[in-house]
Amino acid sequence: MPPRPRATIRNTKGQVRVPGGTFAMGDAFDEGYPQDGERPVHDVRLDPFLIDATTVTNTAFATFVKETGYVTDAERLGASAVFHLTAKARPGDVLGHAPETPWWLVVRGATWRHPYGPLSSIGALQHHPVVQVSWNDAVAYCAWAGKRLPTEAEWEYASRGGRARGRFPWGDDLTPRGHWQCNIWQGVFPHTNSQEDGHLATAPAKSFRPNGFGLWNTVGNVWEWCADAFSADTYARRAASEPVFDPRGPHAGSDQGTQRVMRGGSYLCHDSYCYRYRVAARSGNTADSATANIGFRCANDLGHRRYVQGLLVL
Repeated sequence: MPPRPRATIRNTKGQVRVPGGTFAMGDAFDEGYPQDGERPVHDVRLDPFLIDATTVTNTAFATFVKETGYVTDAERLGASAVFHLTAKARPGDVLGHAPETPWWLVVRGATWRHPYGPLSSIGALQHHPVVQVSWNDAVAYCAWAGKRLPTEAEWEYASRGGRARGRFPWGDDLTPRGHWQCNIWQGVFPHTNSQEDGHLATAPAKSFRPNGFGLWNTVGNVWEWCADAFSADTYARRAASEPVFDPRGPHAGSDQGTQRVMRGGSYLCHDSYCYRYRVAARSGNTADSATANIGFRCANDLGHRRYVQGLLVL
């Protein structure tokens, strides 16, 4: 992993204040996947904190790269994962596909600048979430920006927008009054997307409506990295000590094989395959993984806790 850019002074630009409080964290509807560890539901208490109103955009990430010369994990690797219907590459640049998920192609030259392959660009996507960024890349950006990644608990609390136990940031109905509220898959996955929500891939970071705290697109659009290491038994171990204050996932150490938490689902989620566009849904991926549907947003403290290189230090 390359050195992270040195942290600048604390920066709260683009962030909204989320009030502290206690909430029921986890899947109250028992709709999640057992391997994701969304249960048991347990009470969590948080101090007030700050979080970005949107995911980090291509424009913001380009500024970071211009000022630091940072090279992402996908750029160093030389190839990354692209969904088959969005790939823009010559046949020779498609190096293969994932055996268990053949809709994911390994594409040479797929990077944050060319998210769907070397024949794509971010020219018309300046206000879309940056993708093809790993957890390492997200932490490096946070360090430069004077921010940090949100903890998993902060992310879920913020995504709920002040609602107690809703499925989604806006309530329990996916399409209230027949209107789409997020960017996910419509149709028959993985071959036919009717695009009823208007998007095949990413939507602009400010799409649909913000939640009760003023956050845009916390579910659907792109997965969002969180600070925590991922474990399917985190909630089971945590529930014995209720109520829990400001929890964090298991210590990740320096092992790049350790999975980190991702939240919110993406434009590829569909209930037949990936019902993870719920506020309680969670998943994980390795710290150096990058795909065309993973991004991030940043957080910050209101108090005096220290953060170094984009991560909170207790």
